Amino acid sequence: MPSDFKFAVRAHQSITHRYKFQAVNGTFETLERMKQICRVLNAEVLHLQVPSSLKLNETSINNLRSLLSSVSLQTLRLALEIREVRSSQLPSELLKTMQDYSIVHCTDLSKGEMPAYESDILYTRLFGRGKHNVYQPTDGELSEIDNRASGGKSEKIVMSFHFVKMYKDAARLKTYKQTGKFPMITRSTGLASLGEVLGEDARFPSTKQELIRSQGWKILDLTETERIHVGDLLEKLPEGSYNNLGEVADRLKPMMR
Repeated sequence: MPSDFKFAVRAHQSITHRYKFQAVNGTFETLERMKQICRVLNAEVLHLQVPSSLKLNETSINNLRSLLSSVSLQTLRLALEIREVRSSQLPSELLKTMQDYSIVHCTDLSKGEMPAYESDILYTRLFGRGKHNVYQPTDGELSEIDNRASGGKSEKIVMSFHFVKMYKDAARLKTYKQTGKFPMITRSTGLASLGEVLGEDARFPSTKQELIRSQGWKILDLTETERIHVGDLLEKLPEGSYNNLGEVADRLKPMMR
């Protein structure tokens, strides 16, 4: 492990889902265990995800404020992720509570969701624009994420990648930050790159639409400097069923010239 590696810890969901921020023994005990884990790992941030089932009303906001006023976090920072509620729709009293206790507002920058307010730490969980986390960002999308993250005044930026190919996508962004260029993701370009990508797990026979649904979220190397979604290329296919990769390539070949 690199000497400068940093952990961030995901809080046990009982705090948010079961106890719903209530200042009760179960919440305090779980939070204390989370604090101990953070101390052992030297983690600076504890992430909590608010379920969509928890209504952001006066009761839940008062519970959160009461809980925060009853515990000592010392230097540990909380990052609060509020699913399915846009930043502009968050109750003002909730935002005030979060800011009063220096809570970081966690959003998904890959979906264009910016925090409701700026903090010295920016914390984002990246899932992409597909269904759930079934998505792979293009170079342009990774560049947009980087611009959103670095465009503010945050002193520290934490990006948690959750795309299906999260490790490769995180490495792509790291390479871009270090060199100013995005790396290729396959060993070839054009139809050969498409063959590499579909060869991972595409099933045949498949119709055009089946291929788009199962493979379209991935990216390929159109050229050495341009990545596109597989679906953008597969859309050029005539409707019909295809028995193998060769048939797909043969039908696309005239369109690549």
